[in-house]
Amino acid sequence: MIGPVTSKLYERLGLRAAASSSHTTCRSFSTSPTMLKNRIYPAAIRRESDLESLTLMSASTRIPLITLWTTNWCGICKTVSPLLRQLIEKERVGEEQGGVSFVEVEMDSPDMGGIGGLPMRYGINSIPTLLSFDRQEPQLETKVSKLDELKNKEFLRRWIEKEAARQGSGGSGGRFMGLFGR
Repeated sequence: MIGPVTSKLYERLGLRAAASSSHTTCRSFSTSPTMLKNRIYPAAIRRESDLESLTLMSASTRIPLITLWTTNWCGICKTVSPLLRQLIEKERVGEEQGGVSFVEVEMDSPDMGGIGGLPMRYGINSIPTLLSFDRQEPQLETKVSKLDELKNKEFLRRWIEKEAARQGSGGSGGRFMGLFGR
């Protein structure tokens, strides 16, 4: 039996407590992988600590985090972002490979430290730029900043599928270019 506080928490999270009984229940078992859902974070990252939290959460779930580095004044970003959202959310690209998370990072946010802060740390030198994080490591070798690639739906589809397939395995371009912790 669960208490009233726990019951309210379960209700708020949309969970149901299992009824207590004296008989043993069996868990279902399957050899086929469970298809995970893609996740799009609605609010853009405006602080370094927010990006750190999302990369940590991404590492714990082994689902790569795809970031689109933008600014408020970037016109092409307003074309690329909806295209990525359509692929990830509506067409569910990457779910078959294990899923991805997506968030925009506002480089011109006052809390971001300017161009010399966080963007410089991750080698972001043009806007927009796509950068994937896997195991909290930026995948620098697969970073996309060429406009013709960012506007190409089929290129983006293949790129998302490739990043989704990492599933915590690391890969090219992480810290120390992947020399440690593979």
